[in-house]
Formats: sequence, C-alpha cells, structure tokens
Amino acid sequence: MQATGGSTLTIELRHLRYVIAAAERGSFRRAAKALKVQESAISRRIRDLEDEIGAALFVRHHGGVHLTQAGQRFVIRARRALSQIGHAAIDAGSFGRGETGVVRIGIFSSLASGFLSDLLRAYVGANPEVRPDLIEGAPTDHIASVQRHRLDIAFLTGQPIADGCDLAHLWNERVYVALPSDHELARKREIVWGNLRDRHFIVSETDPGPEIHDYLVKHLADLGHHPSVERHGVGRDNLMHLVAIRQGLTLTSEATTAARFPGVVYRPLSEEILPFCAIWSPQNDNPALRRLLSLARTMSKAALPGLLLADRTAGL
Repeated sequence: MQATGGSTLTIELRHLRYVIAAAERGSFRRAAKALKVQESAISRRIRDLEDEIGAALFVRHHGGVHLTQAGQRFVIRARRALSQIGHAAIDAGSFGRGETGVVRIGIFSSLASGFLSDLLRAYVGANPEVRPDLIEGAPTDHIASVQRHRLDIAFLTGQPIADGCDLAHLWNERVYVALPSDHELARKREIVWGNLRDRHFIVSETDPGPEIHDYLVKHLADLGHHPSVERHGVGRDNLMHLVAIRQGLTLTSEATTAARFPGVVYRPLSEEILPFCAIWSPQNDNPALRRLLSLARTMSKAALPGLLLADRTAGL
C-alpha cells in the first residue's frame, strides 16, 4: 500500500479486522475473544498500525476503547476494502469454477431443435451466470477463430482438420430434402438419390450454401449426373420461400426441420447421416468452456448410444 509522499505502508488484512472488531465491540479484550486471538496481539498490532500511519485510531480508557475522528474515517474505508476483497475472492472463485463469465461459441447449424439446441438450453439452465456468445460463420473461419482463441468452441459438420485443436464427434443428424408441398416427391415418405437425379436445386451464396453445393455435386456425380445448382443471395428463410414457389429443391439438416415454412415440406434422404463435432483449443483455460464440454460429452452418450466418441484429444 502506497502512502502520500511515496512511503510504503505495510498493512495486513488482519490489521483491518482487528481495528473493525475493536471498534464494533468497544474493547480490545472483547475483540480478541470474538476473533479467537490474544488480547495482547490485538493491542500490539493496532499500536503498530497507528505508528505506521502516524495517527491514533482509538482513545483508550479503563472501560475499553472508542474511535478517534481519524479512526472513524479509517474504519469506513477498512470495511469497504474488506468487502471489495471478499467480493473479489467470490468472483474469482466463481469464474475459476466456470460458474460465471462468457463462453464464445461458433455455430454452423440451426438452433431450431436437436442436440445443439438442447445442449445450450441445458447449459444455460445449469449456469445462469455464464453468457453464451453465439457467432454464425463458415467452418474455416470458425477453426481459425478457435486457433486464435477468439472462439472458445465451434460446432461443425464432418471431421474437419484443425491443427492444434481437439475434436469430438458429438451427434448425428439426418439429411432432409426441402421441397414444395405439392411436389410429386412430397408423396414419398423417404427420398433416395436416384429420385433427385434430374432435379434443379437452389442454395444460398452464404453458409451453409457452399457446403450444400459441394455435397450435391459429390453425390449426384456418383450417379453420373452433373447437378443443376443455382446460387441465390438470400438467407435460409428466404431460400425456403423460393422453394415454396417452385424455384428449386434444397437440402437441410434435421435440426432445421423444426422451423416450418408455408408451402414447404421436408423428406428424409435415405441413409444420409451428417456427423457433427466440437472443436476447441487444448490451451484454452476458460473454465466455462470445460463445463460446456463436460455437459456435451454427457449428453452425447445418450445421443449416440453404443458409439465410441471420436475424440482427438488428451481428455475433455
């Protein structure tokens, strides 16, 4: 503690507690009894403190002690200092246990339903003092942000390569075809790739449009057909409205099918499963992240019964 004029005061927390206890009880003896120390220790330490600051804090008399004007001012600030230190300890402890703070999450899937929606709902319910900061973006951007610690974690499709990051396969979703409600394929309970051979598709120019485009090209090319895919500069909601007015079909993940659009129906694409994973940096020391990973792993065991989690990690 720096004093006026550049000299250094040596004041310990116990000194503050001794002064406050004596002021509240009007006696060194009663203060010593309350703090379970020797009366001589309190008397000596308070005298040392008075010598240190150059002012008497107490008037001593046969009946006990009472504060001087300097002592009254000192006690006001001492109480405030102890309160601030107490709050600092509580705050640091809560943060260190992951009970408070912020967790920055990169997402590449819908929160309309499914594993990710359930995970975030459960996490917020269990950690009401932690604020989830959600950022939508492309997988490559999310990976770079995780590597640079701009994101704590990202939830992505597939098994992306992310140098210096840990990865865990957490859940799967079926792939669905979004099509007009009066389309001939809408009568089918399930669609196979052969049904899509000569169809026209539309995707967004923004994510996840490019990934859907590549997915379509890969699978339809396996049938010896180059697909007709048109890009539109709209988001997902407006893309679905284009589907409704018969501008083309599109693909979507299972979680997004909870969001309904007039004139649009969803049909599962046979045997097409989309794996989702989490990536994070093992050097990230955010305790709130560790809590999220622990909960994700627990929920994943129920979402993927009997499946060994594909963790490329030293441990969650």
